[in-house]
Amino acid sequence: MYYRSRIIFALLALFTTGTGIAQTNESDATDATRAKEELKLSALEALMMAPSERALPIVKKVLQGNNSDELKEGALFILSQIDLPEAQSLLLEFARSGSGELRLEAIRMIGIGGYDDTLSELSSLYNSGDTDMREAVLEAYLIAGDSAAVYELAANTDDEESFEEAVYILGAMGAREELRRLRSRAGMSKALIDAYAISGDSETLREIAMDSSNLGRQLQAIEAMGIVGGREVNATLVDIYRSSDSDDIKDSALDGLLISGYDEGVLQLYRDSQDMREKRELLEMLVIMGSDAAFDVIDEALSSDQ
Repeated sequence: MYYRSRIIFALLALFTTGTGIAQTNESDATDATRAKEELKLSALEALMMAPSERALPIVKKVLQGNNSDELKEGALFILSQIDLPEAQSLLLEFARSGSGELRLEAIRMIGIGGYDDTLSELSSLYNSGDTDMREAVLEAYLIAGDSAAVYELAANTDDEESFEEAVYILGAMGAREELRRLRSRAGMSKALIDAYAISGDSETLREIAMDSSNLGRQLQAIEAMGIVGGREVNATLVDIYRSSDSDDIKDSALDGLLISGYDEGVLQLYRDSQDMREKRELLEMLVIMGSDAAFDVIDEALSSDQ
């Protein structure tokens, strides 16, 4: 009962104008304004405990009133949690016609809410929006985990920048299957390779790394494997280095090992090599990697009579 009374009091305070604060100076006025704002925020937070039917009219009043952006952002979040058609329609209304940051925040809140009917409306906003709008829509899909929607955006755009943005989001979502389905798209391979690495898809990266039909793409995939890392990837990078006669491929394999931090593999390559120029390069890589073994190798090299 006590907690309920506090909520009722806070909600009443949210929509009443206090007249008992004496504004004796500017500092007192600022403190009073801040205190009133904090009370409103507390009242808004209390709405999370209220039934949806009771909370919705109050949230609408906050959004339509002369309130701070901070308060309205909080109201948009509560709106995203209300599973009522009217609430979702109001959220979409803000996403379509709101102003400035509040409009973008409404889009993100649609992602937090995660209601399919509302999420499905975001594609039209993406297609007609500016850069900020597109980023907000992609962020909403990321929050909601809607990889299918992001895939559709990537698959159906002719704009390279939009494609790359969607692909990177798919990578962050770990959407390996969707990314693999985009492999046939020409001219966008670097973004896809980066996304494969971000998603941890070492299998696809290895396939590209073994494909010599496009050297540039092959080199990117070899280096990107280092981002994934792990025992199998590290072993593959060492094998790629050993089995290749191409300096470019060897350099990319070393870069991958550097990114992965696999100094043991570089050390083994150093010890196995009989080429002095190659040994110098591998030693330099060990130093760059900050490997403790580098100092032992340096000591050995300086102590050698050969």
